[in-house]
Amino acid sequence: MRSSVRLAIVFALVLNINLPTQANVLSDGTLLKLEKTITGNIAPKSVRASNTGFVSAHNMMYRHSVTVYDAANLNLISTISDQVNLSDLGFGGFSGLHRGAPVEGAFSPDGSHLYVTNYAMYGKGFNREGTDVCKPADKYDRSFLYRIDTSSWKIDAAYRVGVVPKVVDVTPDNKYVLVSNWCSYDLSVISVEKQKVIKTIKIGGYPRGITVSSDSQFAYVAQMGGAVIHRINLTTWGKDLLNIGSNPRAVVLSPDNSMLYATLNSSGRVVAFDLAANKVVKTVKTGSASRSLDISSDGTALYVVNYTSDTISKVRVSDFKVLQKVKTCDEPIGITYEPLNKRVWVACYGGAIKVFSDSHSQ
Repeated sequence: MRSSVRLAIVFALVLNINLPTQANVLSDGTLLKLEKTITGNIAPKSVRASNTGFVSAHNMMYRHSVTVYDAANLNLISTISDQVNLSDLGFGGFSGLHRGAPVEGAFSPDGSHLYVTNYAMYGKGFNREGTDVCKPADKYDRSFLYRIDTSSWKIDAAYRVGVVPKVVDVTPDNKYVLVSNWCSYDLSVISVEKQKVIKTIKIGGYPRGITVSSDSQFAYVAQMGGAVIHRINLTTWGKDLLNIGSNPRAVVLSPDNSMLYATLNSSGRVVAFDLAANKVVKTVKTGSASRSLDISSDGTALYVVNYTSDTISKVRVSDFKVLQKVKTCDEPIGITYEPLNKRVWVACYGGAIKVFSDSHSQ
């Protein structure tokens, strides 16, 4: 770094001045750099990268669509309407066309399918749309998970899950698809082989983030309305509770499955939970309302969106220092690390996607 630039950064930090593109930078030579701002007819609640060179954005009821991008050249390759004929997808008792509200997505391990949750469904037979503050006794309408074929970018299957499904994840062995249901306080387990929900597991108030160990033995589900992570054995279906801290929203595992990382939304912190020691061992404040997070392929960096700070933070895993804090947009809400091109994609709820390069991550 040139001396004049270094002095400017130090001076700004001493005076607590926000720099336009980078602040609170530690001098390790690794910085996120904005490559592109993607706009269009989008209102992304989340973004998700595949291992095969695609990134999807899920645009809620505001746009009724999923948009898919080529991760290499950052171009839009498909816009998928959330309109379906449920009877054509095998669900009797429905007539006419229905619309969804895409919230979050997850690709199958081989990249052949993209699964998308719908906050609610709209059309004949759906009369009680769920809300952000709810409980099972409210008896809001159950919703659907869609499956999209990535060779055609068409919805080819659907699954009836719980009320206001939020996060979806697929086990690395492609055996199960897991869906956290915000208003019914439970987790839907879908068998890929049987193509149906085979189990519903009670979680408690406001289940959200999901991650699965690389050996597909354990799923970790954040209970955002509490202070715990539910660790579920995917063989025996037994579970135990990990005391993580109040208001956990998003979770990821380290590549070696030894450490669980979570955002604590209300305190604006990220924590590291040592699974062998069964306790939180590191914590750092990243901003106000820390929401989604992801981890680099080599496990050395975490990327966090801070919703009401309008920033993203890059955290060095080794010492839990914030390497960089970047002003992004109003209400950054989703984030994903795209491994093939080493980029970080950020969903801006107001109608944009910010794509950053990260030269350090492997």
